Amino acid sequence: MTVELLIEAIVRQTTILIAQLATSGGSRAPLAQVADQVFLDLVHELERQGVSRKVSADMFGLGLRTYQRKIQRFLESSTDRGRSLWVAVLEYVQRTANVTRAQVLVQFASDDESQVRGVLRDLCESGLIAASGSGSRLSYRLRSEDELMRLRHAHSNDGLDELLWALIYREGPITLAQLRKTHVDVAELEPALARLLAAGRVEQAPADGPFTARSLVLPLGSTVGWEAAVFDHFKAVVNTVTRRLGINRKGPSLADRVVGSTYTLDVWPGHPHAERAYETLKNLRSQLTQMRDEIECYNADHPVPERYTQVLLYVGQCLIEQGEHDADED
Repeated sequence: MTVELLIEAIVRQTTILIAQLATSGGSRAPLAQVADQVFLDLVHELERQGVSRKVSADMFGLGLRTYQRKIQRFLESSTDRGRSLWVAVLEYVQRTANVTRAQVLVQFASDDESQVRGVLRDLCESGLIAASGSGSRLSYRLRSEDELMRLRHAHSNDGLDELLWALIYREGPITLAQLRKTHVDVAELEPALARLLAAGRVEQAPADGPFTARSLVLPLGSTVGWEAAVFDHFKAVVNTVTRRLGINRKGPSLADRVVGSTYTLDVWPGHPHAERAYETLKNLRSQLTQMRDEIECYNADHPVPERYTQVLLYVGQCLIEQGEHDADED
């Protein structure tokens, strides 16, 4: 029961984060595939940990056949076998000059109607197709290349290089085929990788081999690349927690080296220790930056062995106002 409560609480906090990201800066990121992707990622991770499909089905409260059919349904369209529903709907709209929503629903009658409607919303919000009319006259068409170019210019993908850099640093070595499975626009992926290679941020050896990155440095306060910083922070927290769980199962031998601590400091205007509390992150960052620079200088003059330990430190700080506030103070 305790673990179930913990999972529920973590899921809740994760959904809050996703909702904030999806609406950041006034944008509305499409979420139609998120629930399906979460289910498939859980399935794949359970399999990677050696859990059989029968046991996984029990964990989801499903019979084995129902569980397998659900996996198959999310992996491909029931109407157009071998391809995802998202791709199948997009290609159907592409084949027709103008198609109504009713025609799409008839075409994909074998698929769940709510999923088809969700995919149509997703494609509209991502800008790949355009909708016109309403009610029974609602129809869709594929956007032209000129329209797509104008949309890309209006919603420039600033920060893509930094996010790819963070992905390669944390997930690498990672191949081009693996990167193509992400939601990065195919037309933008390879130019971004070329820029990262030219800047020396990532490496590829041999020329057609996987990509790696030896370091990741994101400037403090930069308005570009905040997505990479968010991913890197979240990845660090997940790594720390999962490795801590492993230590709990194996024993306390590394308990003083793999650990997370949270400190809450209550201060207010006029509090003698308020500024000290506010400056904590700045001081810690300064100390850690100096230590990282010293380690990197040493490593630059000494060969790095094939096996080494990466000490991952995460430091975060936020301010949460407590108590009642007057309307003019909010």
